[in-house]
Amino acid sequence: MRYLLFGLPLIALVALVAVFAASINRDPGLVRSVLIDKPAPAFALAAVPELGVPGFDTAALKGEVTVVNVFASWCIPCRDEHPLLMALRDVEGLRLFGINQADATENARAFLAELGNPYDAVGADRDRRVSIDWGVYGVPETFVVDAQGIITFKHVGPLTPESIETELLPAIEKARS
Repeated sequence: MRYLLFGLPLIALVALVAVFAASINRDPGLVRSVLIDKPAPAFALAAVPELGVPGFDTAALKGEVTVVNVFASWCIPCRDEHPLLMALRDVEGLRLFGINQADATENARAFLAELGNPYDAVGADRDRRVSIDWGVYGVPETFVVDAQGIITFKHVGPLTPESIETELLPAIEKARS
């Protein structure tokens, strides 16, 4: 009986470690956003100063299909996906907006000056409030918003050539129809 009392916590610990180990490589894209097929949350983001592009708000998301990318200068995967965003800006009839999360103004400006600015608008989300409202788990994340302002797609993590081809571009086409 005494061995059972001492063994139960050990068995529970081993079971908990097994659960965590089994889900460590789980695809974060499997977590479906509760905002899919719902209007984008109400927000207004001021522009990052001296970028030459405006900030944006909920109303700006209406009228055209828009890709919204959440990024930060301190995010290494954001650097990895940035050349793909630069190429994505050339897709005809597509707007690309950026939510700059938790960055100092000078860091955001330096990041986009170094890598190029693919965005038609960049809003500064210094306190992460808008990102929280959008259900952002971490940067980078990318959303597709249809012309009515409805979030139709979410990609968690950095975009890759494969994810753009098989997920993002089809989601954009679906949002257009």
